[in-house]
Amino acid sequence: MKISIITVGKLKEKYLKQGIDEYLKRLSAYAKVEIIEVADEKAPEHLSEAEMEEVKRKEGERILSHLSEDTYIITLEISSRMLNSEQLAAKIDELGTYGKSKLAFIIGGSLGLSKEVQNRSDLALSFSKMTFPHQLMRLILLEQIYRAYRINRGEPYHK
Repeated sequence: MKISIITVGKLKEKYLKQGIDEYLKRLSAYAKVEIIEVADEKAPEHLSEAEMEEVKRKEGERILSHLSEDTYIITLEISSRMLNSEQLAAKIDELGTYGKSKLAFIIGGSLGLSKEVQNRSDLALSFSKMTFPHQLMRLILLEQIYRAYRINRGEPYHK
């Protein structure tokens, strides 16, 4: 399976890069995983609703340009469905079993995702009702994908 993590903004924190590199290395035994960073829009503190939508629309266009029609898309959204680790593992296994060889997880920018990206999503997934920095979500997501593969293979790690 080819897994893309499409995320808005550049990762600057060295400690997060080290953790991400570690999980990318671990995942290489199970799947081809790539991280695609799209540019974030400059957004001052106080934006009108219309200006916020415009920022999300521009970021959304950049995200959508990396997706093909045959990609199964999972968007990370706070107000959506939560899965436990076993359920995420089962979903990834199900997608592979039924011929979905391309999977993309999408992490939006600080304002969230555009309606266009949300409408293209096959599954909206929440990791928590809490808000996390989108840079940290990359590491959390990679760890959960790695955990999912270990669960699906019956390999020790999960508990």
